[in-house]
This record gives sequence, structure tokens and C-alpha cells, in this order.
Amino acid sequence: MNSGLKARGRCGLLPYTHTVDSPELMLRSKILPQLQRQWLEWSAVVVASLVIPLLVVGVRQMGWMQLLQLIAFDRLTQLRPDLAPDPRLLVVGITEEDIQAQGRWPISDQTFAQMLGNLQRLEPRAVGLDVYRDLPVEPGHSQFLAQFQASDRLFVVTKLSSEFEPAIAPPPDVPDAQVGFNDVAVDPGGVIRRNLLIQDGRFSFSLQLARRYLQDDGIEAQASDINPDYMQLGAATFVPLTPHAGDYIDVDASGYQILLNYRNRFRAAQVVSLSQVLDGTVPPEWVRDRIVLVGTVAESGKDFFYTPYSSGLRDQQRMAGVMIHAQMVSQFLDAALGERSQLRWWSQSWEILWILGWGILGGGLAWGIRHPLGLALAGSAALSVLWMSCAALFFNAALWVPLVAPTIAFLATGGSTVTYSAQQAQRQQKMVMRLLGQNTSPAIAETLWQRRDELLEDGKLLGQKVTATLLFTDLQGFTTLSESMPPEMLLTWLNEYLEAMSQVVQDHHGVINKFMGDGIMALFGVPIPDKGEAAIALNAQRAVACSLDMGKRLEQLNHQWQSRNLPTVSMRAGLFTGSVVVGSMGGKTRLEYGVLGDSVNIASRLENLEKHRQAPPCRILIAQETLTYLQDQFQVESWGAITLKGKAKPVHVYRVLGAAQSEATPPSLQPSEPSGV
Repeated sequence: MNSGLKARGRCGLLPYTHTVDSPELMLRSKILPQLQRQWLEWSAVVVASLVIPLLVVGVRQMGWMQLLQLIAFDRLTQLRPDLAPDPRLLVVGITEEDIQAQGRWPISDQTFAQMLGNLQRLEPRAVGLDVYRDLPVEPGHSQFLAQFQASDRLFVVTKLSSEFEPAIAPPPDVPDAQVGFNDVAVDPGGVIRRNLLIQDGRFSFSLQLARRYLQDDGIEAQASDINPDYMQLGAATFVPLTPHAGDYIDVDASGYQILLNYRNRFRAAQVVSLSQVLDGTVPPEWVRDRIVLVGTVAESGKDFFYTPYSSGLRDQQRMAGVMIHAQMVSQFLDAALGERSQLRWWSQSWEILWILGWGILGGGLAWGIRHPLGLALAGSAALSVLWMSCAALFFNAALWVPLVAPTIAFLATGGSTVTYSAQQAQRQQKMVMRLLGQNTSPAIAETLWQRRDELLEDGKLLGQKVTATLLFTDLQGFTTLSESMPPEMLLTWLNEYLEAMSQVVQDHHGVINKFMGDGIMALFGVPIPDKGEAAIALNAQRAVACSLDMGKRLEQLNHQWQSRNLPTVSMRAGLFTGSVVVGSMGGKTRLEYGVLGDSVNIASRLENLEKHRQAPPCRILIAQETLTYLQDQFQVESWGAITLKGKAKPVHVYRVLGAAQSEATPPSLQPSEPSGV
């Protein structure tokens, strides 16, 4: 061994004295630092899990998610089971066939007067005409007005003025109590999700019809006991929509609006044609004691609107205006009679807590579950719970709970936590590779990486006591050889040797700790602690088998070097099995995987012992402590008890001659996995 290596062997490898840690010392040195590290990591995750959902809440409040949120609302509406058409309603639809039968549009007042008369004779509770009659359409205008003057159960529509369209007045001489506006609140995209009850002191067309129906049951609209500004109708108090109700952001909530609770996707009531009413072929029970709504359902009438069901339908994507008014009337009746709940929403504070909770859950799952498949399954299950919860609350409790924002918060927090974990893992991987380099077997490297959380702390490998087998090798006469070769040729020759020996060590599940010029220091049983005598024995057998194979590989190299007119060499190996302490050594600027203990010194001294007793190609010396674990799998010869340099007690030394005759397969080449893998 060269002089530099000798100096390192004497000074760099310190003796190890074992002391038993007290519970208090173990608490301070191991448990508390580990808890502190885990607390810091969890704190980072919790902070991220709060900050990211709060950012999601901020983005939501700016309205950037509203389109997605309303699409989710529509999807929930589509998935909700349809109710049967309301038996309290009847719709008289003016079809294209009706218009052709009349031979004109608009239809005359005389025709409508005849229709209203036929319906009145069948004793409905209320009849509403969803057709503008601001101007007379002769003949029959006087008969038409006479119908309204003769009964307070007839209602007609008006249109309120807006920024883009002028108002359309009701028919002259019709009492205000029998007029309702048919304006609707339309969301971006032309979708009707809201029900406008009152605007500018006037009731809506649908509310007028519902009020008249409920009067016969003794139910009148009045101020609510909950809030005098709220309208109460029977069992229902109608809470007005706010600009930030549910997933709405700065919606125009002027007037008195509520969410429109659709009855079904096609029709809220039974439908007959105008011609059937004029011909008197409508069964009386279809009209008696019902609300009858009259309006156009013909495409030429251009009175169609998109609804939450539109995106889920291939056909009939738009709903006629008269049918939408029927949906509204049905909603009022159901709510007033306690038959169907109104759509409600949480306060903003509850919505924010809901979003934060799912964001924290996403971060916690991403941090706690590191396996990709497990994380994917857990994430999918959590999102399924979120979506099913929102759907269940919407279906069963008529509660509109945010769906899109918590989903984004869950995914964003989980994704950022995964990214953070990946960065931490990459940093740890760089540190591990810097400490151990490329000189580990794939099996050990994989196991080390899988168990990095329990081995690493603050960017360092934790110091731990292990029982390992240490292998030192050195070339015979390398100092003389290095003086006879040019430096660049020497470096090439040496690298070829070290590369070949490194591969042999890796093949036997060893870890090369360092190169010391021409010397190699390898360990068997680290960095994953081996537990049990069987594991320690297996590592010792692998180390001895490795040294034998290193000798065989050196013979092959010598043949190759000889054919290339390069020098040939012999090597020495020393092995010892005993206790050592392994872990990171150094500071922030320089770290290395250190091995401390008297076992290191003994292994080094065995390699350096009595150099003149060289046996080519490789002389292998072991101590009694290693022989104990070989289980007669190798042939050895005793050199007796020898006092090693720097040691007071003699060591029983043995030279390994080769594998035992009965051993067909060296233990290092058996297919079993290394301990801990």
C-alpha cells in the first residue's frame, strides 16, 4: 500500500467504543430530532394546504371559475331524478298546426276570447295568457277584454323595460292585479337558472298564478317572521338571491330572485293544443281546479330558452317560455304546500371552510401516501366522496354546495405537495448519490431509496451502529509500478482495474466506501442495517466470495494487460466482521459516508499483514470473527494468533484458499435478495 493510504489508515479510522444509550439520551438524540423534522415537514405541507386553497378562493371570488361552477350546477340538475308533470297544471301550447288552422299570426282576440270562455266553463283555479296583447288584434277585442272583467282568475303578461328593450304594456282596461311580467333572469350563455319573483313593485306572471291558486286554500303572501324583507307563502319563506349566492360571483340579483328549482327536463305539466280547447275536446278533469297556462310552443314564436338541461340533451335543447313559467309556478306551489324544498346555499364563510378543508385533505394525502398507485387510488376515492357528497346534498337537501373550487383546491394542493415531495426526494437522492456514489448494487440502491425517510435526517444519513463485514484490498508493489509508468498511462490502467473490481463488489451486494489510490474499501451489510445472525452470516459469506471473485477477475485482467504489454500485479485482501458506526461525516460544504470503529482498523491491518507472504493472484486474510459466520463454506488455513500493529490483543488469522468442495454455488451468487431488500 502506498504511503498516503497508510496515513489514512492510521489517522482516519478511529477506534469505536460501544456505550448503551440511556432513555433520556435516546429521547434527546434520536426521537426529538425526528419529531422536530416531521413537524417541520408537516408544517410546510399545512401552510401550503392553506395558502393554495386561499388562492383558489381568491380566484373564485374574482369570477374566473364561474363558468365551470355553473356547468357543475347544470350537471347536478341533469343527474337529479325527474319528477312527474305537476297534476295541478295544464299547458295550452299554441303549435304550428294551430297557427296554420287560424290562418294568421298573431291570433285574433276573438279566438283567444273563445278559448278563455271554453276554459272558464271547466272551472280552473287560474288561467294565464303568456302572449303579449298590448295592441288590439281584431276582430273580438271587446269580447277579449270582457273575459278579464268578468273573472279575477284570468291573468295576462307584460314586459318590463330594460337597458336594451322597451316595455310592452298589458292590454288596456285589464286590472293590475291580473297582470304579471314574464321577464326572466338569464345567465351568460342564455341559460335560465333563476326565478324572478318581484321587480319594480310588480309580481311575476308565474307568482300571480300561484298566489291565485293558493288563495282558494286560504294561503296569502305575507312578510316572513324570519325577516320582514322576505316573502312568506304558506310553508315557505323565499330567501332572495344575493350576488354571491352559491357559486355565483357578482350576479345581477336586482329585484327579488330565487334559484329556479326545475321539476323535470321536458315538461312541468300536461300539454294540450289550442285547437283542442277551441274544439272542446279537452277532458274537463284536466282543467278543473288547475292552473292553465297558455303560450306558444311553435318554433316560429321564437319564445325558447336554454336551461340547465340543455347541455345534456341531444334534442329539445331549448324549453318554451310558457313551459318555463309552468316550472316556476310548480316550484311556488310545492314550496308553499311543503312538498318540495327550495334550492339553498351556504354562507360564504362555510363555503371557504369547505374549500379549505378539501385543500388540506389533498395536501395530507399527497404527503402521507408516497406510492403513485396508492395516491391515485386515494385521490380518486376522495374526489368521489366530494362529488357524491355535493350530489347527495343537492338531490336530498336541495343544498347547492361548491364543487369546482374544492376540486381545484384538492388537486392543486395535492399536486404542489407531490411536487414538493419530488423536490425533496431529488435533493435527498443527490445527497445519497454524493455519499455513496455509483458504487452500490441496484438492489441496495433501490432499498436505500425506498427507506430514505427513516435513514435521512436534515440532509444527512443518520449515524447507526451495525454489524458489517469490511473488505480492504491493495495491489502488491503499486508504488514501484507507479514510478515506472507515465502518469496518464498509469491513471488509465488503474481506472480499468478499479472499474472491474467495483463491478465485482456490486455483484455481491457490497458497497464501495472509497478508493484510496490503488486500494479499495468495501462494506457488506450497509447502509441498510442487517438484523439477525443469519443476515450477518450472509454478508460475511458474500464478502469472502467477493474477494475470491476479485482474484479471478484480476487474473483475467493480467492476461489482457500482458497481451497489451502492460504490467501485471497481485493483490491482497483483508476482511473482518464486527461492529461499526456508519453515517454522514463532514459539513455542508463536504459530506462523505463515514465508517468508524475498531473493526475498520482490524480489517485494514489484516490486508497489510506480512506482505512478504503474498499468494498470487490474491491473498485473502480473515479473522476468527469472520470465520465464525462462514459455516464451512470456504477452505481456510490458520496463520495462528498474530498481534496486529497497534493492537495489544492477538487476533486469530486465517487465509482463505477457496470455496469448499461441496459448495456448488457460492453464497454470493445465490438468487436470494440482500438483507433488508
